[in-house]
This record gives sequence, structure tokens and C-alpha cells, in this order.
Amino acid sequence: MQSHLLLREYPRALALRPTVLEEAPSGVLVFEEYQGSDTRAITKLYPPSEFEDAQWHILNSRPVFGCLGLITVQSECFVAIVTDCVSVGRIRAGEEVYKIQSVSFYSLSSARYDDLDDPSGNWDDEWEPNTTAIQHPCSQLQKLFSVGSFYFTPDFDLTKTVQARTSVASLGVHAFDEHFLWNQFLISGLLEFRSKLDRKSQMDLDRGGFLVLAIRGFVGTETVEIDHERYEMSVISKLSCQRAGTRFNSRGIDDNGHVANFVETETILYSDRICYSYTQIRGSVPVFWEQQGMQLVQHKIQISRGPGATQPAVKRHFDELINRYHCVSNINLLSQKETSAAGESVLSQAFNTAVHQLNYDPQLVQMVNFDLHAECRGGNYDNVSLLMRDIRESMENYGFFLMDTEDNQIICTQKGVFRTNCMDCLDRTNLVQNEISRKALLDFLHAKFRQQQFSFGNLVSRHSHLWAENGDSLSKIYAGTGALKSAFTRTGKVTFMNVLSDATRSVNRFYINNFQDKARQEVIDQLLGKLANQTMIMIYDPISDNVTRQLSTRIKEYSRNRKITIFAGTYNLNGKRFKGESLEPWLLDHLKLNKEEPDLYVIGFQEIVELSPQQVMATDAEKRLVWEQQIEKTLNQRSGSKFRYTLLRSNQLVGAALIVFAKSTIVDEIRNVETSIKKTGIMGIAGNKGAVAIRMDYGDTSFCFVAAHFASGHSNVDDRNTDFHTINEGLRFLRGKTIDSHDNIIWVSDFNYRVSLPNEEVRLYARDGNIEALLKQDQLRREMYEGRVFFGYQEGDITFLPTYKYDNGTDVYDTSEKQRIPGWTDRILYKGKELKQLQYSRAELYTSDHRPVFALFETNIVTLDQEAKSKLQRELYQSLSSIEVKPSSSPPELPKRKNTIPTTKPLKLSDSFVDTLIDVSLDSNEYPPPSSDTKKWWEDGQEIPKADIGRATSHNPFEEDGFVLTGGPNSLKFPSSLQSDSEWTPLSPSSYQGPSLMNGNIQQQQQTTKSSSPPPITTSANVSSVIGFWNNKQ
Repeated sequence: MQSHLLLREYPRALALRPTVLEEAPSGVLVFEEYQGSDTRAITKLYPPSEFEDAQWHILNSRPVFGCLGLITVQSECFVAIVTDCVSVGRIRAGEEVYKIQSVSFYSLSSARYDDLDDPSGNWDDEWEPNTTAIQHPCSQLQKLFSVGSFYFTPDFDLTKTVQARTSVASLGVHAFDEHFLWNQFLISGLLEFRSKLDRKSQMDLDRGGFLVLAIRGFVGTETVEIDHERYEMSVISKLSCQRAGTRFNSRGIDDNGHVANFVETETILYSDRICYSYTQIRGSVPVFWEQQGMQLVQHKIQISRGPGATQPAVKRHFDELINRYHCVSNINLLSQKETSAAGESVLSQAFNTAVHQLNYDPQLVQMVNFDLHAECRGGNYDNVSLLMRDIRESMENYGFFLMDTEDNQIICTQKGVFRTNCMDCLDRTNLVQNEISRKALLDFLHAKFRQQQFSFGNLVSRHSHLWAENGDSLSKIYAGTGALKSAFTRTGKVTFMNVLSDATRSVNRFYINNFQDKARQEVIDQLLGKLANQTMIMIYDPISDNVTRQLSTRIKEYSRNRKITIFAGTYNLNGKRFKGESLEPWLLDHLKLNKEEPDLYVIGFQEIVELSPQQVMATDAEKRLVWEQQIEKTLNQRSGSKFRYTLLRSNQLVGAALIVFAKSTIVDEIRNVETSIKKTGIMGIAGNKGAVAIRMDYGDTSFCFVAAHFASGHSNVDDRNTDFHTINEGLRFLRGKTIDSHDNIIWVSDFNYRVSLPNEEVRLYARDGNIEALLKQDQLRREMYEGRVFFGYQEGDITFLPTYKYDNGTDVYDTSEKQRIPGWTDRILYKGKELKQLQYSRAELYTSDHRPVFALFETNIVTLDQEAKSKLQRELYQSLSSIEVKPSSSPPELPKRKNTIPTTKPLKLSDSFVDTLIDVSLDSNEYPPPSSDTKKWWEDGQEIPKADIGRATSHNPFEEDGFVLTGGPNSLKFPSSLQSDSEWTPLSPSSYQGPSLMNGNIQQQQQTTKSSSPPPITTSANVSSVIGFWNNKQ
């Protein structure tokens, strides 16, 4: 695992060479810049005999511990090298885990950063001015890796639980769990490079330990003694990187079903005879919700999407959990009282509604509500025992994972998990998960040692310590401070000093969440490749580049187009409330022209509240909610309607509001719905002017809708132009997307542009219906024609009279003292290659001094057929390289290599089954197809394996479910589902005699197995039956 980092100055290149002489045959991994591109690099694996030492010198005086990958920062390609790590202990025999202490980033094109010291590693410290002449471009990434929350191991797949690792489907690097691989964006190019090496080179690369796969979370171990037998007790928590972020920047669920702060935690107890494992999960409430952080105590919760639009994402979330864990019991610790300070009851009710609407079998998904604050009022956390009583039956049904490590026999498997949540999934959640883990572990131990009297006090104490450390680590990642209530987790007591410590941490959280989290979120997004215009660095391969070019020219072969219609409307309400006036002339009049009901309704409002000095600094959503209800009623209660509409998303900036409804039948096809605002009033501080926007992906086509309100005043054209540029350039979505990042853009706005003519002349032309004369002096059309605003946008033909300004409730233009000049302030502009306007008109509503405007659009959405794309990609790669692509499968595992970092105390290694991080013992010389946008080569189309394997599996490393190796390196037989022209023979462990791998050569050896091994207990998770089996074995 240890390597020297070498440098060749000209032409500049970096290399990793093992420090241990016996590992030298693994070769040397070299990185070079690819001239002309900062998203490509050259990587080579040299045999030791071909590596010329004379051209190289050691760059880092201390050994390094592998490469995390490559990343482009400020147009330079950097290699991420683990420069320091520390062992946190042994999980099982031959399974050592290391905590990353520091990572250095070395440029492939410049030496200017080589001598810069690493940052101190304190995440919360700011850089002091003038401390160094040059600041490293990757300094924030270095800080992130140095906080002590990243872990790796060269010995096994740390992204999976013990139970998942023992399932046959998990063998091989192909099956690592991308939910928990935090450096996937950095290392994907190198993994693809590895896939194209021949078999021997792959083995050399893996033996050198050059590639590091890292998780983020917590790993802790303790050694305990029970009945004079030594046990290793570990807690491993893996934080998902799918919806990663800081406390107030990452909440709830996304359209793919991923939730914020999702953590899989496993408690492991291991000895030379048994391996026990118990898994739990936590995650944010799986609905769309937000919370503002600028309050010290109360952070008001806002549900940001309606139930109908939320349900597809909720279904995806629980479908994946069922696929992984088989059964899920939700333990909801939120307050059930409607008077709860932060409105937790609203969130709790939304959660219960979402689970109920799934209509799944209660045995698969069940709900347990336990108001921890109410039940444990006054710090009486012993009342958690009430919850333990409620879930006892589920705990017995779910069971735990238990394995006999002497003969690798799986005794029982865990058949369900508890999914615990509070609001942040930190303090209350960790307290309850600790109790569940302790109860499950003690139940197992009491049953195992039921004929002996043990107190297990020392074990419980060490278990509580591990869980307290776990809670603190996860809390620091998400909220910036240690967990509240961790003192009770450690000691089981609540003291005045504990309360004072929790109060201090709450204040620190307030500061960090409001003043540091934005920067923390940006560096997390940078690591995960989620910033604007970030591109994964791929290893140069002319064949793959050619395939990519040909795919883009043949897109019609793997995509389909479908026409949709969009209704867009805008209405300045002049601060007026809904007065009962029918909205049908505005929302439904288009049906006279086009009978087809629109797929989307996009409604923009301005001045939805009165823009008084008290209102412009804050948003009052009450009136918007009323209008939402009236729009929904108008759309869904129309006679003869074939479809129902669901509120997809809405948002508001003081007076400007944007509301999007979608047919309920298409909600499942819409993903990545986001919203953003941009203020332009009073130097960008006040919200009386500005814009609110919503973006989405419908199929594989992106849309952005904007409701804006520009500066008023007849002659303030320059101010309005400035407002446009401020909004267009300053409004940002996630990953840095701007308005112009989208395929289709529609503005539904009050732009406030007027007609540059005298009042009397305008009114005369309006009375005569001379629209053409007025349009010649329209300010917006003039500014667009001269290229000062809305470059590339279009507006339909205006055939209706100016929409502003009327006396309220009349058809008479302004007769007040100000005598405002009539104009078309309310407009709809659009941009998109496929976007076609079918209708553009106004409606005669009298609630306001404006008239609402509407437009009907038609466009094509593109949906990619990923299977067809992958097939074409495979064919192109095969034809260009003349290499037969091998079937989707995972090879058997590679025997363990020798640890280069010794443990603090040598331990006897048992013969228990342990899988490797990367196994290549039977990789053929055939190359797999390259990665695509949605599929990585190492996934091979396999689903993430379920935790419940349902039966014992053989642990002969050369036998897999459905195929066996019958002799020789080329005799791997696949089942018919993978290879139609092959035959396969499933063999039992007792009857199988096959090859073993020794020193890289396939040699036949007799495998001896116990023919009388007792069958696994899989029909019941009852503890007594499991322990009965164990005692009979003794």
C-alpha cells in the first residue's frame, strides 16, 4: 500500500512506485499531462524493467498511500495523493481500515505548487492574508480531506456491509456501492483505464495498492473480552454522497429518491469463531422540504412540493430500500404536536401521508411515530424503553447477520432495517440508534451465553463510547459541531454540564450554518463533480473518443421525440386579493383554439402582495397559497377534463411568484426540479423587484421558467436593462446552472417597458386599435432589436391592446392624477430551438389594474433510450477496436496481499472468507465497453445486491452463483442469461474440486470441505433457534 511519489521534471510526469521490494513486480504507475486538454490525462503502467530510475527523483520525502484520482481546478489537472493516514483498527481478519489524515494535490503541468505546505487541516479556520505568496488551487479540498472523516482500506470493499460482502453478487470491483464512494468523480477515469489493461497488468496495478476508494463517515473499533475470548467490536457509518451537503443546504429528498444525510451504520462483533453484524439506516424525511437557517432557535419548515408531485420520488426511495434491505421500519422521532416550535408536526404529517399513499404491505414498509421530546421531557431519556417495547416484534423478525468464521457458514441473515429520523437525523437519531444497536447486541449475547452469567458491563460501556463518537463525527460533517445529547449516549446520565455543553454547541451551529456552510457546500460539490461546467477527467483513449463522437451524430438511433404543450401566463395583481372572479377566461380560453390540454401550466404573478416598506424585506406566502388553490380548482374542476393537474413547484420573492402545475400522468417523468430567486430592489437587498425561477428536466430536455418584475418608471429603460442582466447572470441553480444553461426558457413577467409616445397619442392609437403604431415605439422591442437585452429571445405577434394601466374594475385606462401612459408591461418571451408559440393573447379579468397575458407553446422533448445507447456504444467500440466485449460478470477474488502497515498487535488470522477491493484473477484479455453518461463499466448492469441473501452461499472464491471455474484460466462458464452459447454447472461446496490461485498461477488443488455441514437457518430470525444451532455445533 505504501509507495514513493516520484517526479520527472521534463517532460513533467508523476509516478507511484511501491516502497516494499517484494511488491516491486507490481510495476510503476505514471501520470502525464495530455497536451491541449485539461479534461484528459495520460496514464501508463510500466513494468519495473522498463522504468528508468535515473530520470526520476522522490518528490515527497515520506511514503504515500495511493491515489484518490484526478481533478481539474483552474484549468489545471491535479493528481490527488493520500500523503498521511492512520490505522483505526481491524474489522475482521485481514481487514484493516485507515483514516485519511492528509491529501496533497500535484499538478501535471506546473511545479509552482509542489513546495506548498498542506493547510492546517482545521476546516473552520479561514486563510490568513499574506501567509504565503501562492495559495494552492485545491486548498479547500485539502482541508476537506484532512478533517478526519474519510476512510479507506486496501483489503475489502468498505462501501458494503459484512452481509452484503458475503453475497456472491458483491464480488469484484464491478459491484462497489456508488452511494458511498465519495471519490467516484475523481477516480472513475482511472477505473476505466484499469478495465482496459490485460489481466497481468490489472493484477500488478491492484497489488501495488495504487488506487484508493474512500468513504466518508465514521469507523471505530474497540477490543473486548468475553469468557476469555477476544472480540473486535466495530461501528462503521457510511454517509451517502448522492445528496450530500451541509445542514440547511441539503434537506429532504430529490427527484431520484435520494435523501439528505443518508447514513448506513453497522455494528460488528468479531472473533476467530463468529462474526455478528447489525445494520441500521438514517436519512432526512423523504419529502420535498426546506428550512431557513437565519434564526437562532426556531427554523421554520416549508414543504416545497405538493403530495402528488412528491409521491414518485418517495416511491423511488422506498423501492430502493426494499431492494437493499427487504423490509423497512420507519422510526419517526419528530414532534407530533401542532404547536411545535419549528413546525415539526407539519413535516411529520407529510411523512406519514407519503408512506400511507405508497399502499405497500405493512410487513415491507411500516411507520412508528415516537415523539422523543414529548416522551422524554426533562431529559428523561430512559423512556426510550417505551419505543423499544413498540419495536420489539420487528427486531425479532428482522434478526441479525451471524456467521461461523471457522468454516465460513452463514448461520442467519438480517431481513430488515430500522430507518430512524428526526429533523436533522443527528442528535435524537443517534441516541435511539445506539439503544437499538445495544439491545440487538445484548439479545444475541444473552442467548449465546445463556448458560453462563455475564454482566457485559464493559462491552456496553465501550459500545456506548463508539456510538457517541459516531454521533459526534456525523454531526460535525452535517452541522459543523458535535452531536447534542452525546454525553447521555456515553454515560447514560444527564447533568447540568451536559445541558450547558449542548447549549454551546447549538450557538456554534447557528454561526457555522449561517456563515460557513455556503463555502463548505461548494467544496463538497466540487469533490463530487457537481459544480457548473465540471468535467470528469478521463484517461486518453482515441478509440473511446471516436465512439463518443459517433454517438453524438447518431442520437436518433437511441432517442425518441414527443410533442408537449405548455401554457404560460403572467398577471400583475397590484396587491389585490382573490375576489372570486373566475379564472377560466385566462387559464382555459386557449382550449377554444387547441382542444388538447397542456402538459404544463406555468403561472407568474407580480405584486401578489402590496409592496409596502414593511413587505419588501420579507415574503408572505399566504396570498400565494390562496391563488394556488384557485388555479388548481379551475384546472381540476372543469367539466369534461380528462386529466388532473398536480402542483409541481412554486416559489415567491415578496411580490413575484411562480407556480408550475403538471398533469399527474407526467409527474414521474419530471426530474431535478429546482427553484431560485434574485433580488434587484434597493441595491439587491429588497425583494420588491427581482425574479423567481423554476427549472426542471422533462425526459432529457431541460426547461427554465422565470417570473420577474423589473424597475418601474416610464423613462427608466436603462434600469430595466440592468435588471435583466442582473437576473440573467446572477440567478443560479444547483451546480452553478444559469438561466441560459437550459434548452427551453420562458419568461412570464412584468418587464415594465412602456411606449415612448405622449399620453394623448397613445390613448388615441389604443382607442382606434392601431396596435402597429404603438409597437413601433415599444421600448422592449427597441432594446431587443438593438441587442441590449434578451439576445436570442423571441416574442409572438402582439395583437392585443396595452395591458397597463386601467382603473380597477373597468376597461378605462388610468384616470388618476398621475395619468400613466398605457403600455405592454406584461409580456411573455421565450427561447428554444424546438419551442413554437401557438397563441399569444390577453384575458379580460378585472381584479387588478393590469390585464393578464397568456401564451400557448408546443415543443419536442427528447427521451434517451439508455439500453439502445449502450448497445450502440458497445457495437461501435467493438467495431473500432476489433475486441470482443466480455459478458457482464464479476470475476472471482484475488488472494490477499501482504499488509505493508502492521497492526499494533499481531493477531491470529482465521481462514474466514474476506473479499478484496479489486479482484482480477480471471479477467480475460478482452476489454469491456467504455463508460457512458449513465452507466459505468464496472457496474455491468447489475443491481445493487440485496442485504437479505436468503440462504447461505459457498465461500469458495472460485465458485459463483450460476457459474464455476472448471479448470484453466479460460474455462469460466457463464449461465445462459449471460452467455447464450455456453453451458454452466452449479456445484455444491462439498462436491466441488477446482483450481486455486497461488503466486499468480492457476494450479489445481484439492479443496476439502465438510460434507456434513449443518444447513443455514434462514426461515426464521428467532434468536433462540440461531443460538441453538450454535450450541449444537459446539
